[in-house]
Amino acid sequence: MSTLLKIDVSTRGSVSISRRLSSLFVEQWREAHPDCAIIERDIAATDLPFLEFAWITANLTRSSARTEQQKALLVPSDELIAELQKADEYLIATPMYNFGIPAKLKAYVDHVVRSGLTFTMNADGSYTGLLSGKKATVIIASAGEYGPDAPTVGLDTLKPYLQEILGFIGVTEVTFIQSGSTWKVDSGSQQAEEHIAPLIAPVKLAAGAQAA
Repeated sequence: MSTLLKIDVSTRGSVSISRRLSSLFVEQWREAHPDCAIIERDIAATDLPFLEFAWITANLTRSSARTEQQKALLVPSDELIAELQKADEYLIATPMYNFGIPAKLKAYVDHVVRSGLTFTMNADGSYTGLLSGKKATVIIASAGEYGPDAPTVGLDTLKPYLQEILGFIGVTEVTFIQSGSTWKVDSGSQQAEEHIAPLIAPVKLAAGAQAA
């Protein structure tokens, strides 16, 4: 049985373009994987503290030597990593804030990139990701255009960062779907359905369904 981990980041609820596209992906993914399980992780609704000294100390302490307080500090991280380990495929749907990832998504990354659990250091100083064999789809909604032919493509730090961090933990098969110019929907000059229409086929393809 295949398992999908769906990670939503936007705080905009039903008006979120990234959430609408992630819902479409899940609908198509269910059709392509009838015998499946879906884990839903809403980052916007998850209380994820930023990493502080106590957390870092707990993480660096051998598991057998951790105090009960240190174990408790690591519980949210342990739960998030368990979801990543259980899933075969990941879907990350996120907005772009100021050319990069939202702070809550960065907090999520900091909680799940942990030595011995999602990556390991080798004797020669190199690193090996421990989540190999999985694949990911990343849906990005941005007010501006950052496609390969856009003059602002160099300002996009979100896509290259997620490409690198996913690769670091072993996920090298990553498909990006970018929904640019969402400002048109926010301004009312374009309906959400019209904006999403060109993205339906790539979403279906990424989900493993036949594009209409």
